[in-house]
Amino acid sequence: QVQLVESGGGLVQPGGSLRLSCAASGSIRSIYAMRWYRQAPGKKRDLVAAITSGGTTTYADSVKGRFTISRDNAKNTVYLQMNSLKPEDTAAYYCNAGLRVGVRDNEYDYWGKGTQVTVSS
Repeated sequence: QVQLVESGGGLVQPGGSLRLSCAASGSIRSIYAMRWYRQAPGKKRDLVAAITSGGTTTYADSVKGRFTISRDNAKNTVYLQMNSLKPEDTAAYYCNAGLRVGVRDNEYDYWGKGTQVTVSS
């Protein structure tokens, strides 16, 4: 239904910035929310930021004020601008799309394969 491809990860020093991109294809019109999650080795996958089709944004307390989620509808792409990066931000970052499909608006989630962000001096 939806394919998600993340990009923009890499190695950055503490205090630096990165911008992650998530390009979506497929049933774009069915997406009601897009989210960024992250998962460090041995830890659970946590929500970082989310944006709804109406433009409402949500952030984890740990990234509030440092990260910004946005979208470019013309490019079917969602971004995560990450500033003032800390070593604790090191993780694989995953793009997630929430879909409502069918006459009963059944809910589905689709995931990208992830992009690695490493914050280290």
